[in-house]
Amino acid sequence: MTLALSVELVATIAIVVGVAGAVNGVAGFGFAVVGTMVLAATLDPATAVAFMIIPMFAVNVALVGDLTREELRTCGTRFAPLLVAALVGTILGMALLDRLPGPPVRILLGLVSLGFVATTQRVVPLPSPSTATERAVADTPLVMAAVGAVSGVLFGATNVGVQLVAFVRGFDLSHGLFVGVVALVFVGINGLRVVAAGALGLYPDLGLAFASVAAAVPAVAGVAVGKRLRERVSERLRRGVVLGLLTVIGVRLILGGAGIA
Repeated sequence: MTLALSVELVATIAIVVGVAGAVNGVAGFGFAVVGTMVLAATLDPATAVAFMIIPMFAVNVALVGDLTREELRTCGTRFAPLLVAALVGTILGMALLDRLPGPPVRILLGLVSLGFVATTQRVVPLPSPSTATERAVADTPLVMAAVGAVSGVLFGATNVGVQLVAFVRGFDLSHGLFVGVVALVFVGINGLRVVAAGALGLYPDLGLAFASVAAAVPAVAGVAVGKRLRERVSERLRRGVVLGLLTVIGVRLILGGAGIA
């Protein structure tokens, strides 16, 4: 798993992570999905997943700063079972990363992307944990741990954490608090992933590691732009752009994995 850098590839990566950062800054999620999906369409999927780990960590550190100290303490305690279980599952998923063949991983990424679009869109209402009873069940340590473990395995192997995003969204938090909580969960996970990636040999050469670190700069810059746009963009437009982009990416990944495109 190596990354042969060229001027064109460097420019492409900078644009991709910058746009993905802006999407995350506006919507509160989407950096990993957009960035990994686009890069996986041109790079080896395992390389794309490993490459995005450090930029993802930097982006979530930037976003978690939106939480006040009290919110950070309260949310950290409340969602601790989700975070701990996700950390364990993520390590297991990362251990599988370099053993998975490229085409099936592309198809899996595409299906997960389209699945996220299907469950997030509001044209056709789907069942969701909206009642007080269902939310109370979701707020139990056992349910959080189960969701965290399963989601962590998928996240570790693919960088796709939309299932975690969807779970946190079910708690009906304000948009600003939702963004901060999602960032808090992923800061912990991605901090551990940076260390685990080195231990598992996912950075086989310094070029890939340095390029991943460098990519954090346009990623964080994109987040800053997105945060400025957050209050100026309606939720409907925000949702439509993100879901439309993920639909196009998901379809392209599936076709590419199947050898059609």
